[in-house]
Amino acid sequence: MRTQSTFSVLFWIYSKRAINNLAVIYARITINGKKLNISLKRKADIHLWDQKKRRVKGTCPKSKDLNQYLDQEYSKLFQCYQELRIEGKILSPENIKSKYFGGFDHLVSLEDLYTYHNENFFSKLKHNTSRLYITSQNYIRRFIKKEYRRSDFYLKELDYSFIIKFENYLRSIRPRHYQTCLQHNAVMKHIQRLRKMVTLAFHLEWIDRDPFVKFKPHLEQKEREFLTVEELQKIEDLEPEIPRLQRVRDLFIFSCYTGISYGDLMLLTPQNVSIGIDKKLWIVTRREKNGNQVKLPLLSNAIIILEKYKNDEDCQVNNSLLPLISNQKLNSYLKEIAITCKIKKNVTFHLARHTFATTVALTNGVPIETVSKILGHRKLSTTQIYAKVIERKVNEDMDILQKKLNGNFAFNETRKEKIW
Repeated sequence: MRTQSTFSVLFWIYSKRAINNLAVIYARITINGKKLNISLKRKADIHLWDQKKRRVKGTCPKSKDLNQYLDQEYSKLFQCYQELRIEGKILSPENIKSKYFGGFDHLVSLEDLYTYHNENFFSKLKHNTSRLYITSQNYIRRFIKKEYRRSDFYLKELDYSFIIKFENYLRSIRPRHYQTCLQHNAVMKHIQRLRKMVTLAFHLEWIDRDPFVKFKPHLEQKEREFLTVEELQKIEDLEPEIPRLQRVRDLFIFSCYTGISYGDLMLLTPQNVSIGIDKKLWIVTRREKNGNQVKLPLLSNAIIILEKYKNDEDCQVNNSLLPLISNQKLNSYLKEIAITCKIKKNVTFHLARHTFATTVALTNGVPIETVSKILGHRKLSTTQIYAKVIERKVNEDMDILQKKLNGNFAFNETRKEKIW
């Protein structure tokens, strides 16, 4: 990593654009290999320009005045560089130019962008989504401090290289609650949030180019795990002696037979339960994530759990339909249950939602459109992620197909030809 910056100023003229042998003088600022040209609004005779000394030839008063002017402008540019360095601000040709023309204070930084974004958009975001933006912003801060040894970064300096370096940084870090480094999709999510904020800056005209033009983030389609019928039955048959594990088991089973996510489950109250048009118990609620309404007729397995906690003291105090427990503890206790049931899969509470969609609903012939409605998805394509057909279902369907084929075809053993 470069610890010191290299700075230089070179004067030059654009001879090819000379008019009447007079060409505009430019100052080329170079910092750490990055260059930027500034027009000095002065002209020099192309025949008097010394290409080696970068000054005007001759000792006449006009030549002396012009060379003195160039010396003064060099001093000003060098002074701008020194002031930025002493103030601990970002050293770049753009910032030298801005300070030279007196507009440095108008540069917008990433911290300015975070403040604007959080103040104007957090009220429109769900709590979990805003929390993820805070996490992404903190990662960007740490990256800038490590890579550039600075506390902030100006938007005009954002480029393709910054994005690539940030991606590599994300792939190398290991959060405290992770067993490994961030996986590909998690890295892409953090970059997508940065992109949304930078796009906001572009629309606000804080930057005149989009550094993400050449960067194409993509998410990998991952196989969603779910419990098989046998694995689900093991957890249902389990009778933990520890009360906390009993409650966790019940919450998990309830979600397996309703598809309700953790966040929505913790918000359910007795008022969300009503009698439907079929005179049976229904849950009517809205998804916390997208606000979509969910109307769900309850299966008997779920009703049994509701009856169990109907008069629970904690539920009555909290006016909750089921016991309240943090997601972290819930997932931690589920690991104990999985070990007891000898289930080797990574059992988390969200696995219950996958299990409902795949093992309970789709495998038993519930149309995917109905499953999508129950899960509260806005698009059918979202539900298709859960539509995994397990091997047992494939085997059953192939057996049915074989029987149909056997009924429609006869085979001539001698000629080995198919006959209708």
